[in-house]
Amino acid sequence: MVSPLVALTPRVQSAIAAALGESFREADPVLRPSQFADVQVNAALALAKQVGMPPREVAAKIVDALDVDGVCDAVEVSGPGFINLTFSNAWLAALLQEVAADERTGVPLQERENIPIDYSAPNVAKEMHVGHLRTTVVGDALARTLEHLGHNVVRQNHIGDWGTPFGMLIEHLLDVGKDSAEAELLVTDPNAFYQAARVKFDLAEKAEPAGSAGDFNTRARTRVVALQAGDPDTLALWQELVDLSKTYFNKVYSTLGITLTDLDLAGESTYNAVLGSLCDELEAAGIATMSDGALCVFLDGYTGREGKPVPLIIRKSDGGYGYATTDLATIRYRVHDLKAHRVLYVIGAPQALHLNMVWDTARKAGWLPDDVVPVHVQIGNVLGEDRKILKTRSGKPLRLMMLLDEAVEKARAVIDEARPDLDDAVKATIARQIGIGAVKYADLSVAHNSEYVFDLDRMVALTGNTGPYLQYVVARIRSIFRQVAMDPADQRAPIRVGEPQERALAQHLLGFGDVVAEVGDEYEPHRLCAYLFELAQSFSAFYENCPVLKADSDDVRESRLSLCAVVFRVMTTGLDLLGLEAPDQM
Repeated sequence: MVSPLVALTPRVQSAIAAALGESFREADPVLRPSQFADVQVNAALALAKQVGMPPREVAAKIVDALDVDGVCDAVEVSGPGFINLTFSNAWLAALLQEVAADERTGVPLQERENIPIDYSAPNVAKEMHVGHLRTTVVGDALARTLEHLGHNVVRQNHIGDWGTPFGMLIEHLLDVGKDSAEAELLVTDPNAFYQAARVKFDLAEKAEPAGSAGDFNTRARTRVVALQAGDPDTLALWQELVDLSKTYFNKVYSTLGITLTDLDLAGESTYNAVLGSLCDELEAAGIATMSDGALCVFLDGYTGREGKPVPLIIRKSDGGYGYATTDLATIRYRVHDLKAHRVLYVIGAPQALHLNMVWDTARKAGWLPDDVVPVHVQIGNVLGEDRKILKTRSGKPLRLMMLLDEAVEKARAVIDEARPDLDDAVKATIARQIGIGAVKYADLSVAHNSEYVFDLDRMVALTGNTGPYLQYVVARIRSIFRQVAMDPADQRAPIRVGEPQERALAQHLLGFGDVVAEVGDEYEPHRLCAYLFELAQSFSAFYENCPVLKADSDDVRESRLSLCAVVFRVMTTGLDLLGLEAPDQM
C-alpha cells in the first residue's frame, strides 16, 4: 500500500515521457500538496528550459498525455505552468479500504538487515541523569521502528563497567558491607555511593603514605590490578556492583517504557580480553605507532591547532586502554560477529570526531568494509529555561528519576482537574502514562541533533503539539466505540469519502507507511511525531464537522466508524513506535 502521491508518481512520469520523449522518463515530477487541489505537479517549470518551450505549453502536453481515469476528477493547468490534480473520492476510499484491511496499516516490510543500535549507555555505580534521556528515548524509538519495518535489530547497551574507578568502588563496597544500607544506594541513589567512595579515595590521596587514610588508596589501586588480571574473587565483587546497578537501570527503563533488557548489555568489559591483541594487530600492520609512550593512530585529515595531527590513543602510556580501544573492538565485533549491515550510534553530538576517527581506523584495518554503514545519530542537549544545559541549582546534572517523578506528579494534577470523577487507582495509571509519554514525546518531537527547552507545564498540556494531546485523540476514539459496545478492530464496514474533512483525513491516513519508512531510512523520529500531530488535528476537524454516531444514515455512520477505526490503529501503532502508551480514557 502506498500513498496517493507515490501512486501518482509513475503515471506523471509516463506522461512526461510521452509528451517530451523517452529520455525524460526518470524526470522528477515535482509533486507537492496544493491549496487549490489535492496535489500540484510542478515539473513543467523545471523542464521548460530543457525542451525550449514555455512552461504552460509543456504543462499542457503533459496533461494531454496523462492517464488518471478513475484516479482524478479534475485536472487543470494554472499560473505559469502548474498542473493541479483533484483525486476522485472513490479512489481515495478504495486506497483507504486497502489500508483498513492491511494488518500493517500500510507500513511496508523492507529487505531485512542486521542493525545493531548502540544507545543509552549509562555507567555502573552512577545515576542516570537528564543527559541520558535523549539517547535512551531516541535509540529505543529507532529500534522499535526498524523492527516494525522488518529488520533484525540488535540492541547494544554499551555501559561503562570497567576501568580504574572500580578498584575504589569495590573497596568501598567491602568497607560498608554488601548487605548494608550504604550498599543499597547502588540501587536507590548510585551517585551517593560513588561520591562516598570518591571522597574516601581523595582523602587517601592527600594523606601521608604511612597514615591509616592512605590504606584505602593502596587497596583500591591493588584491587584495580587484580581486576585487570582476572582475579576470581575480585571479579565476583565487580559482578555484584554490576548486578546492583542493573537493578537500578532496569527500574529507570521500566519507568520510561524502554525495551532494553539485561540481555542487551554489552559493556566495556565485554571486550577486555581482546584489547591487547587488537593493539598488537594495529601496530604490526603499521597503522598504530608509539608516540610519547602511548600507542596511537594518526589519520590523514585529522589535525588540531597549528596543523598538528590529532592522535587516536589506543593504549595509554601507563599501559591502560581507553574509549578508542573498546570502540574499535566494538565496531569489529558488530561487523564480524553480528554481521551488521548498518550500525547506529545514538550518542551525543560532541562525539562526532571520536567516532569518525574510530571508523576510519577500522576501515584502514579492514574491520569495517565499505558496504557496512556506521551512522552517528547525533543527540543534542536538553536545556533549562535559561537556555543552558539543564542542571540542578547546585550545577549538578539533573537526576533522571527525579525528573520523571515530577512529570508524573504534574500529569496527576492535570488529570485531577480534568477528570475528578475517576477512581484514584485509574488516575494514577493515567498520570503515569501521560507524564512519561509527555517527556518522551517532547524529546522525540524535535530533531534529535537539536537542543530543546525542558518545560514540564507545556509538555503535559492537553492542547498543542504534545504527547497528551495525541493520547487524548486515542482516548476519544475509544470512547466512541464504547458507546456502541464495539472494539475498533472489529469495525470493517465500507469506507465512503465525501465531506472535505473526510477527504483530508483519508489522505493523511494514506501517508502513514511512507512516514514510518522515512523514519527508518533517515533515523528521525520527529517526522513520525509531526505526522501524528497533523493526523490528530485532521481527526479533530473531522470529528467536529462530521457527526459519527448521529450521522444522517446508517451507511454514513458505519463508514465514519470505519474511518475512526483506521485512525485508532494508525495512532496507536505510531505511538507504540515512539514508545508511548495510549490510555483507555482521559
